[in-house]
Amino acid sequence: MESHHMPFPDYLHRCQQRSIDVIARQDSINWILKVHAYYNFSPVTAFLSVNYLDRFLSSYSLPLPNGWPFQLLSVACLSLAAKMEEAEVPLLLDLQLFEPRFVFEPETVQRMELRVMAALNWRLRSVTPFDYLHLFLCKLPSLPDSFASLLSASSDLILSTTRVIDFLQFAPSAMAAAAVFCAVGEGFQFPAHDAFFPKSVNKEMVRSCHQLMEKYLIETCPSARLKEPSVQPSLAPPSPVGVLDAAACGSCDTRSSSSQLEPPAKRLRSSAPDVQQQ
Repeated sequence: MESHHMPFPDYLHRCQQRSIDVIARQDSINWILKVHAYYNFSPVTAFLSVNYLDRFLSSYSLPLPNGWPFQLLSVACLSLAAKMEEAEVPLLLDLQLFEPRFVFEPETVQRMELRVMAALNWRLRSVTPFDYLHLFLCKLPSLPDSFASLLSASSDLILSTTRVIDFLQFAPSAMAAAAVFCAVGEGFQFPAHDAFFPKSVNKEMVRSCHQLMEKYLIETCPSARLKEPSVQPSLAPPSPVGVLDAAACGSCDTRSSSSQLEPPAKRLRSSAPDVQQQ
């Protein structure tokens, strides 16, 4: 079931009520996406990293908000996701780029990886929206653009959802369908017949996710297609935290090549155990 690979149902409410440190979460996601782009990891790797992070935070509270525990969790989640998806995985010390406040020894990261895996009940092969993209793309009656360009645009939109907490309410299949519909561009008509959707997909949740993407991501994500304003009924006002998250998405193009990012300055590797503060 998709719910087995999502945070607990009350997680979104806790984020909205700020019982979860959403600023530290946003910083973690920004760092994950930067490292993802630097190493040219697949979109699935970045999404899995955030999925692991949210599922862990929905089960456990971290001490020292915006301190080393959040950074250690981010490194562990990205490392686990890279091991699941990438053919070549950087060394744990090489993964800690962009002048982090703390640098963790490999043994420390590995211990955190074990804790994350235990919290996730060892369900690391998560169901993600990327598992459904080909299904919905193939169901389109006609493709206005090439299959590859629609797949790329849909992937960019899915990655952009990680920055807006309101998307936590949607199942992976609903997000995939909504991303495909947004990527198609102008002139798209939401499918009126239920045959387009598998029985396990909630059509109304797809519609709500589609509207939310048009409201936030089409206007704020430069990799998304430009569209005319939607004439569909608007959603209920989203959470203030979601608005802040959307505003933080100054550039959602996480597929940039590593040449567009400044290589981090080399760091001396100290023999001091565990945590090294920069």
